[in-house]
Amino acid sequence: MTAQRPREINCDVGALAPDALSIDALARLQLTAKRNGVHLQLTGASPELAALLAFAGLAGVLGLEASRKAKQGKKRLGLEEERHLDDAAP
Repeated sequence: MTAQRPREINCDVGALAPDALSIDALARLQLTAKRNGVHLQLTGASPELAALLAFAGLAGVLGLEASRKAKQGKKRLGLEEERHLDDAAP
């Protein structure tokens, strides 16, 4: 008698560094899971890793679970002061 393979695996990626090596490893893991008929769900990603995966366009592809923690941890990045393009530089 053989054990059934899981159809879905939840993978906690909270300890991964937000860098290209982590993205590469996660992409390879997802590819292997798909080839074996398994759905991979990533959980516990740091806000930095979640932002990097979103920037790379891979958050949905890699099965990144949207977490409140990642959304709450977002910092507003942008200009400190709004100006129009035709305004003279200070």
